[in-house]
Amino acid sequence: MQNPAVDTQPKGDAGSCCGPDCCSGDKAAPVGLSAPPPSPGEALKAVVREKYGAIAASTQASGCCGLESCAPQGLEFSFVGDDYARLPGYEKAADLGLGCGLPTELAGIRPGDTVVDLGSGAGNDVFVARRAVGEKGRVIGVDMTPEMVERAEANNQKLGFANVSFVLGEIEAIPLGAGIADVVVSNCVLNLVPDKAKAFREMFRILKPGGHFSVSDIVIQGELPAQVRAASELYIGCVSGAVSREEYLRGIALAGFVEVQVQKERPVSVPREVLVAILGEDGTGELEASGAGAVSVTVYGKKP
Repeated sequence: MQNPAVDTQPKGDAGSCCGPDCCSGDKAAPVGLSAPPPSPGEALKAVVREKYGAIAASTQASGCCGLESCAPQGLEFSFVGDDYARLPGYEKAADLGLGCGLPTELAGIRPGDTVVDLGSGAGNDVFVARRAVGEKGRVIGVDMTPEMVERAEANNQKLGFANVSFVLGEIEAIPLGAGIADVVVSNCVLNLVPDKAKAFREMFRILKPGGHFSVSDIVIQGELPAQVRAASELYIGCVSGAVSREEYLRGIALAGFVEVQVQKERPVSVPREVLVAILGEDGTGELEASGAGAVSVTVYGKKP
């Protein structure tokens, strides 16, 4: 039975309003007028969709970039430092190497829970969570990239899980009803969201009272050079979109969460050749001397 709280219906189709030039927001301008340029947030989302769509379509994707073209001058790099393969419920076909932690391991998921995975990709965390909730629970994956949703659905079709579903939607406007989730998880995705405050509020909205989240993400220590923050290649790699640890935790608290705590953290190293490709040798030396850098954190919070 379909949960009425979950909006799985598209807003239209290619034959009606929702062609690529309509629902995407790229409506044709009236004759004689120029279409307004996309906002910085929408432009970044377009980059993310394009790159992750390519990763979803690739059979050789791995790492936080996954494709050689993601990194400057064809340099490939990965932020993954945790071994998913040891977790019960792991499905290799769903693991594209796009995470920066193991949030499902620390999420306290119980049999019968309803779990929502934000930025679910090909279904990696969804299938791990499904093992934890069992037959009586439910797991919903939300992703804004159509190719990822299609790949995840194909993986689930092979596995035959009736209590797993995938929904196309953005984390800043999650297409799910309020108060439906016992647990929310997310893995290295919130840094790809331009409006993180809105994303945290949406997480709060879909959780039941007493529900909680466990998310892995990248936060920044010190000040990163402007060139690094501006590089779309590193944005796809979860670094350029990162905010400071203090700002990240403050945003979660402002959304209304309590008992906020960092469950796990580890430093993240971007290969020196990648930094040199962006900053040059001198700039890389200055960055190394400053001590600024990225940290992978897994954060817990509870809805009162």
